[in-house]
Amino acid sequence: MAALMTLASLSGCIFEDDGGGQTEDVLAVFKFSPSTNIKAGTTVTFDASDSTPSDGSLTYRWNFDSEGSIDIDATGRTATWSFDEAKTYQIRLEVSNGQETSEQTRELKVAPESAEPPEAVIRQYADGEDCEDETIDEDRSILVWICARDKSTTDRSVTESVTIELDASDSEPGDASSQYIPTDGYRWDLNLDEDKDNDGDSENDDDLVGETVQWTNVQPGEYEIGLTVTNSVDMTDSVTIKVYVNYAGYWNDFEIGGNTSGNPATLDFDTLINYNKESGNTIVKAVMELEYPQDDDDCTPIPGSNNCRAEVNIFAYNEEDEEADNTTDIELDARDDGDCDSDQDCVHLRLSSYLFSDTDSTYGDGEWTMTVQNERVNDFVIDQFVIRLYYK
Repeated sequence: MAALMTLASLSGCIFEDDGGGQTEDVLAVFKFSPSTNIKAGTTVTFDASDSTPSDGSLTYRWNFDSEGSIDIDATGRTATWSFDEAKTYQIRLEVSNGQETSEQTRELKVAPESAEPPEAVIRQYADGEDCEDETIDEDRSILVWICARDKSTTDRSVTESVTIELDASDSEPGDASSQYIPTDGYRWDLNLDEDKDNDGDSENDDDLVGETVQWTNVQPGEYEIGLTVTNSVDMTDSVTIKVYVNYAGYWNDFEIGGNTSGNPATLDFDTLINYNKESGNTIVKAVMELEYPQDDDDCTPIPGSNNCRAEVNIFAYNEEDEEADNTTDIELDARDDGDCDSDQDCVHLRLSSYLFSDTDSTYGDGEWTMTVQNERVNDFVIDQFVIRLYYK
């Protein structure tokens, strides 16, 4: 093997102390660039600057094809090496402070010079319609709706999930005449922030493997996932895509009790709200819709009172039970939001994304409670209560 080596020995340099006063463990850590699609003859740069401690006390010894050998191919915190033979190499780094020693070994795959990288493609799609039968136009991501119809008031929580189909069948192997993508050459990473295989790349884990896979139990939210395709000559390509899961839950034809002893009657509906900028899982808005008859046909009027005129409201509480908003300021003659009949009240409570952001000035995400409340003495019928969560 013809080799080209460039040394950059920094073991004698003095680095600034971090002032912590504690001795760091000796730990060998290195990365290399390029890290994928390395062809025979390519020069690779190796960097051990993440090794600890970083105070200049370490010496570095590199072996670029160990295979049981203890030969030292390079010293110094950084080095370069050219690999002329197509095969898998075992790269070993040993660091020492004169008293303690640590080693790390990593695989490096070198493909033939004629090899071509594949092209990773994730099929983009959306549900044809949302939960109100409105057409969805989406061609840059995956967008689905969970439509939980006819929910019972014994189940007042948003717990539904959906299965997302992930399809990489449009991916290309590179040189189609001599290369192919094996059945296990499709790796789906469902959490781009977690490096499950500890290879230094958080976007190439194999949470699911296969050309077409089912991602199950996906709850409402915004997600970014990745696909890494590896072809028959160990060349790779990666791509990411956004997945949006919106939600609409419907509770129909139920009653809410009346105010007794000065205590309003309430029904609580629980839902998880996601707003995490770091992970990219952020809600756009949450909308609650309440429809009920204006008058109770079974009501006995109380002289001098409008007790038979229904007035039911929506309240929103965050995880800390702080009230974020309510509909009590909507006048009775203005309760006609949406597609409302003349003898109905229709009120909507819209919560914008800023209410859920992770700043001190807002209410935060997490487990929210949406409460339907009746302050009148009489029981009232509710035609429909809807919770909608929009992540796109």
